[in-house]
Amino acid sequence: MTAKLILVGHVAGGFGVKGEVKITAYTADPLALTAYGPLLRADGSHALTVLSARPTKDGIVGRVKEVSTKEAADALRNLKLHVPRDRFPVPDEDEFYLADLIGVEARDPDGVVLGTVKAVQNFGADDMLEIAPAAGGPTWFLPFTRAATPDLHLSDGWLVAIRPNEIGERDPD
Repeated sequence: MTAKLILVGHVAGGFGVKGEVKITAYTADPLALTAYGPLLRADGSHALTVLSARPTKDGIVGRVKEVSTKEAADALRNLKLHVPRDRFPVPDEDEFYLADLIGVEARDPDGVVLGTVKAVQNFGADDMLEIAPAAGGPTWFLPFTRAATPDLHLSDGWLVAIRPNEIGERDPD
């Protein structure tokens, strides 16, 4: 599958005794999971088709085409659910999805390529760009802030990256 897949949730397990599935959603609106069409596995193969759903505190509970028993629903626990990027609505002007940052070149203010955005991580505070260095070696993290990424040129495939020690932050002790 060539489409970029976006992680939108995971199966939390069965709900009740009639084969309903509880899905933890990573979307702003949990019921959006019902609008994306079939949910896919990380390899792009079919996972689940949500037939009906109701919202919960952290996701949805609903019926899916592929499950009819509680045991079958429980067997899917922790299954990661993805949607192709092209199924998402087009963002407004000057907006983008964090997933659109993946694969973008990170350049210093002089235009020198530092690496490529490998992933967008969030360890509980703010979003961090994981940069794979152009010269190879271990990845490094860049806060996704205006100070560290002052210019985004996503349509051209690059952004300006200012490493933390260059914006006045001190290295950890």
